[in-house]
Amino acid sequence: MLNKLANLHKQCFPDHPWSADEFADLKKSGCEILASDNGFIVWRAVADEAEIITIGVAPEARRQGIAEAMILLMEQELKKSSVVNVFLEVSEVNLPAKKLYEKCGFIPTGKRPKYYNGTDAIIMSKRI
Repeated sequence: MLNKLANLHKQCFPDHPWSADEFADLKKSGCEILASDNGFIVWRAVADEAEIITIGVAPEARRQGIAEAMILLMEQELKKSSVVNVFLEVSEVNLPAKKLYEKCGFIPTGKRPKYYNGTDAIIMSKRI
């Protein structure tokens, strides 16, 4: 499964693909992974907060609601625990991702200067 996930990550992020070992390390560190044939989401919950580490959808399957569905499924899982706030970082130039997160109810709450190779990251959060 982790090899398949690494291959899917490579399709989504060809400039910075993660290996199966990196996904295994994420699992060992307490991250949860939800994946399908065309998409995945990785998050970590600590106390009453969760952070979306990464989310991706295969290029040929984008704009079909897969990422939104993954976020909703993650939120359903998180509601079973004490998590009340979810946050993430997104590149300020990644307009499709920002639009997705806004559609899912996330709002900008901060900024990390030069977080992505010199590009600012927008911190977004949502109460669930």
